[in-house]
Order: sequence, then structure tokens, then C-alpha cells
Amino acid sequence: MSDVQKTAKVDVDELGIKKHDLKVSTVVFMIFCLCAAGAYGIEEMIPESGPGLTLVMLIVLPFIWSTPLGLVASELGSARPQEGGYYKWVQEALGEFWGFQAGWWRTISIYIDNTLYVILAGGYLANEFDLGWGGEFAFKAGMIIIFTYINIRGVRDVGIVSTILSILVMVAFGMVAISGFMNWEQNAFIPFTADGEIMGVSGIGFADWVYYIGMGIAIGMWMYSGYESMSTVAGEVKDPQVIPKATMLTVPLIMSVYIFPTMAGLATLTDEKVANILGISVEEVAEEGGAWAFWGTEAGSIGYSDVVTSNWGPAFGLFFVIVAVLAQCSIYNTYIASGSRGFFALAEDNLAPPIMVKVDKKHGVPYVAVLSVGIVNLILCMFAFKVVVVIDVFLLISAYVMIFISALILRNRIPEEERKFKIPGGYGFLAVICIVPMLIAFIAFFINGTDYFIGGMVGIVSGPVLYYIWRRMYGGLTKKDPVRYPGNPKTGMAVGDVRRMSVMFGILTVMGVIGSLFLPWFEGDWGDEWYLEVYGLEGLFGTMLLWIRIATGAAALLTIVLAIVASKVEPKKE
Repeated sequence: MSDVQKTAKVDVDELGIKKHDLKVSTVVFMIFCLCAAGAYGIEEMIPESGPGLTLVMLIVLPFIWSTPLGLVASELGSARPQEGGYYKWVQEALGEFWGFQAGWWRTISIYIDNTLYVILAGGYLANEFDLGWGGEFAFKAGMIIIFTYINIRGVRDVGIVSTILSILVMVAFGMVAISGFMNWEQNAFIPFTADGEIMGVSGIGFADWVYYIGMGIAIGMWMYSGYESMSTVAGEVKDPQVIPKATMLTVPLIMSVYIFPTMAGLATLTDEKVANILGISVEEVAEEGGAWAFWGTEAGSIGYSDVVTSNWGPAFGLFFVIVAVLAQCSIYNTYIASGSRGFFALAEDNLAPPIMVKVDKKHGVPYVAVLSVGIVNLILCMFAFKVVVVIDVFLLISAYVMIFISALILRNRIPEEERKFKIPGGYGFLAVICIVPMLIAFIAFFINGTDYFIGGMVGIVSGPVLYYIWRRMYGGLTKKDPVRYPGNPKTGMAVGDVRRMSVMFGILTVMGVIGSLFLPWFEGDWGDEWYLEVYGLEGLFGTMLLWIRIATGAAALLTIVLAIVASKVEPKKE
């Protein structure tokens, strides 16, 4: 056997997945693409929350949300570097049922996320060149096909593309920061809130504060998420320890790309400049509250490109549109790899259709799983951004809660010698950095709006439903190792699963009760008008609240029924 052949055998695992020798710098850029690919999206935070509050959240959220997630992902990923990443962590900590929930929720959230980047890229291009619906869809379809093909070629090619696009994005936003700071004209933190008031001024009601923070934090959490996603391809990396190293380098990098361009933009785009950009009077700008009220991603709004355009000339406008499109291409390209590996891991454990395990012999890539991402994206990209994003955030943070819980459990379960990286500070510090983001996630469940809450709950309920179907169809972990993972012949699921499903619907009942009480208070004064404007349906707010109450009652009934069934069919000791 030749040396080449020997090397090839070392580089391919038993399932045919190739191992790639990736440098820390390459993984940094891949994580950058998974988590950021530029500050696009932050524009929507500014008019919703206010300039000062937006900047404060961009500064604070990394310490209470993304850094804890990055640290946890680094510790667990260093000890358990395998295909499937976070799904495997939850499975080891909490068992097959809860592992499936986390894997399913995050995988589907990534599928939805992917589509959002395609929609944004098409929107940027269509607004600049007036493509029309047909031209915009053709671009979206082409984007999906091209990057699906790149991902079928393997993780190494994904890393190369991510590196090139990331550097371009960082240069572009560096230009925004430099341009804005060189032409600083006003305090970027004033006004602090979206009602034009500065923090400390009386007259801002508690519900208003909840609204301002809620609208901004939802986008902020989305912008600062994704650090765990690289773990799903750890099984394709020769040295998985490059992932925790790269994660810790990426957190401050992303903070810089978010905070400095946003601060510089708010400081340089005065009422006069915005009036000139939009072709309206200064008085009209002032009537809306000021320049900050016009930030956004849709036509008739201002954004990062206008910062350099107003200071350095109109040629930069076109340049930034190109960068915006490339930024979305960058994150889309990398997320295909992450999302497809989630399904691959589920199928490998007999918890998803077995066709998802099929691997291309030439490139060593789970091509069916990759193709499934492209197909779903082609369907969803025809819908509006607001329709697609509804379920995404809810599923995302639900999976993250499971990861944080798993980190607390596995700290005591994984032997010390297996940890290549360990979060310093002992178990107490670990508890703090896990509990704080879990509390934030719990709050976010309810302050994103009634439509988000309903859509998210539907997405969560899909987890136990599909688990029941696929576990019975494909056999789950029992099929792989019936001794270690015993099945219950009475239910067709794992021992104790009926009891676990009862617990889950009990949790959903509690969330439904909280939602049915909180949401009428939170949105009661403006809900009817808001949902009529957004969806065009009279009385939708009241109807949604009724749906929540009915669903809560159904969840409570299921909790009781499943608990009774479990007492009959499940063994006393699991």
C-alpha cells in the first residue's frame, strides 16, 4: 500500500467523512461567517430601541450571551469533537429524547436562517438595480445552487470561500468606522430610547422599557448567535482543538465589526445628511425624531453604505451593495455546512430518514443532507422576510437552553483528562455563565411579540411529534445498541420517553399560561393596530390570544394523559 493510500485511509472515517487540516485562522473566518458576516441587520435595532440603547445592548450582549455560548461550546467541543456537535452534547447529558429536541430545533432554525440570508441578499440587489420579482428570484435560485455545489465539494472549500468573503466584509465595515469617526458630528448615544428621551428622564413607562429592550434584544441575540454551529463539523477537522481557539478569537472580532461601525454611523449621519440622502427636508427628518429614526434595511431607509457615501462620495454606495450581497453569501455558504451536518447526525442515530447519511465518495460529504438544505431554501426564499423569521429565534434559543443545561451536567460527568479546554473559575462560575443567558432566553420567549410566540411554540411542538414518528420508524439508538439504550416494546420508543414527553408538555403548559397573561398586558394597548398593519387581518391579536389559551389547555390535558399512560407502560426504574 502506498503512502498516499495510507494517508487517505487516515483522513477518512468509518462513515466515509473526510478529515481536513484546517488552520485556526480559517476556522476563525468560518465562525465569523456563522455568527456575523457584517453588521447587516443591526439597522433595524436603532429605530426600534433607540441609538443609545442599541449601542449598550451591542456592548453588553457579548458578555451575557455570546461569550458564555462560545465558552460552553469550546469546552464541550474540546471534550467531544464529533459530527453533530451540540446534538451529541445534549444527548450525552440528557438522553436520546432531549438530544433529538435540541438537534431538531437547531437544525431547523439553521435551515430557516439560511433562507433569511438568501432573502436579504436578493432584497439588497433588487432595491439597487430594480430587478423585479423574476430577476430577484433568479438571483436567489442561482445563489442557492452555487453555494450548495461548493458545500458538496467539502468543508475545506467552504473555509477558503469564507476566508475571502470575511476579509472583504471586515475591510468594508472598517471603512465605515474610519469614515464615521473622521467625520464625528454628534453624540451617538443620544437619544437613548426610541421615544427620544435620555435615560433617567421620567415619563418612560415600564412597559415601554420592556418593548424597547425586547425589540432590540431579539435582533441582538440573533446577531450574536452561532458560536456552537462550528461544532457540528468537528468530525471533519483533523485537529478539533482549533475550534475552541478560534472561537475565543472570533468573539472580540465580531464585537468590533458590530459596535464601531454602528457608533461611527450614528455619530456622523446628522439630520442634514439624512435629508440630503433621502431627498426630503430637514424639518421632515426632525418630525420623525431625527436621523436615527430612518435607519433600516428597506427602501427609503439609511444604513452603513450611506455613512461612507455621505462622507466619501456616491461610488461607495454601489460598493456597499456588492459587499452586502457578498456578506449574505458568506454566511449562507458556511451555514449550509453546519445545518446539513445536524440532520446527518440525527440520521446516523436512526432518528431521521437514513438517506441523510449518504456520503459522496469523491468529496466525503453528506451530499443528500446538503441538497436538502438547498431544496428547503428554494421553497422558503419565495416568502417575505417577516414570515420566515417568525419561528427562527424561538427555536434557536430553545436549543441554546438545552446546551447550557447540558454543560452544567457534563462538567461533573466527563473525566478531567478528556477536557482539552476547561472554562476557568470552577463550577460556580460555570453556573453563572449558563444561568444568566438561560434567563435572558426565557425572557426573550415572551417579549418578541404574540406572533413570534405562537410560531415558536409550533416549531417546538414539532420536536416531540417528529421524535415519536421517526423513533418508531427507524429505531433510534436502541437499533444501534439495545443494551445501552433499551427500548420499551409497549411504546416503540426508549424506556421513559412517555414520561419525558409528559414533562415537556408540562413545560409548554407553564409557558402558555405565562404567555396568555403577559402578552395581553405587553401588547394590549397597541396589539390590534400593530397586527392589522403587519398582517392586514382585523382582530388577529385577539384571535392569536385565543389560540394560545386553547393550545395551553390542550398541552395541560396532554401532560396529565401522558403522565397516566407513563405510570402504566413505563418501568418504575429507568
